[in-house]
Amino acid sequence: FFDQNAYHYQWSSDDKHLYFLSEIRGTKQIYRINIEELLDVNSSDKDKFIAHTKQLTDGLHDITDIKLRNNTLIATKMSMAYATEIYKIDLNTAENIQLTYTNKNIYEKVKLATIRKHWVKTVDNKQMLVWHILPPDFDSTKKYPAILYCQGGPQSMVSQFFSYRWNFQLMAANGYIVVAPNRRGLPGFGHEWNAQISGDYGGLNMKDYLSATDHAKKLPYVDAENFGCVGASYGGFSVYWLAGNHQKRFKAFIAHCGMFNLESQYAGTEEVFFTNYDLGGPFWDKNNKIAQRSYANSPHRFVQNWDTPIMVISGKNDFRIPYTETLQAFNSAQLLGIPSKLLIFPDESHFVLKPQNSILWQR
Repeated sequence: FFDQNAYHYQWSSDDKHLYFLSEIRGTKQIYRINIEELLDVNSSDKDKFIAHTKQLTDGLHDITDIKLRNNTLIATKMSMAYATEIYKIDLNTAENIQLTYTNKNIYEKVKLATIRKHWVKTVDNKQMLVWHILPPDFDSTKKYPAILYCQGGPQSMVSQFFSYRWNFQLMAANGYIVVAPNRRGLPGFGHEWNAQISGDYGGLNMKDYLSATDHAKKLPYVDAENFGCVGASYGGFSVYWLAGNHQKRFKAFIAHCGMFNLESQYAGTEEVFFTNYDLGGPFWDKNNKIAQRSYANSPHRFVQNWDTPIMVISGKNDFRIPYTETLQAFNSAQLLGIPSKLLIFPDESHFVLKPQNSILWQR
């Protein structure tokens, strides 16, 4: 009945209400279920079940954790503009009362990017939420270069997250418009949308990226001739796949820890359950139609179409998507005569976590 994820459960002191977090349309909010009233609802009565499930908070933010003590709800909250702070949530009015101001002195000295929400029609006439992050002092009479951001996961929402890895404020502050689609395969838009990507790598979700790009290019303030594309992990896969299938939409690519050859990735990863689930099975199972479709869409099968400068990055201790995937992509670009750069972090894994490495990575 509840077509969303639910996590971080907290019981009220009288056990009559259950509080939890859930993704909804590019944000993460607090929900409350009236357990006492729900006990009287027939298990097949969908409308009454939903009626007793209330979204308590709203707004452009991610609630990342909650704790309930003595009828006081404490939450951590972030957004694309602001790093995590602690709030008190009024259980009656849902008012957010900020308790900590850890970064206040920093925000007083910087200009922030503007976050805009767009709903873009997909190739199968569905509506896709796409965030646009506009540079500080944005002027709609000017034209700005743009970057398509490809999400990793692949099943993790492009929410109102503030990250020290992908930081949209920092990207936009360098004069770019960041285009961040909630393409097929992400939570917060129903189970069907979330689950569709499994067994369809290189399918509808890639068309979603192209739809978001084409929509952005029509905006009067976007420099359609200077459009880049970046992503890590599944986002790196997306970059490699788009590099061979973009019909000259992009002028530069950056891929971090991406899957380049799905067959070698399957044989090399430490996360075999995931590849079995998402790719459909091993590449040697020729009778498995889902798996064979997945491997037929491996980015390396389209590398002969590469025609655009690319930078590839990886951590040498990456065992999820071994850094040899990155080496294959870089060597292929070099052999094809594509302008290309390689950056290897010898002391990083699937993520760039060390501060000095992070500064270099962001640059």
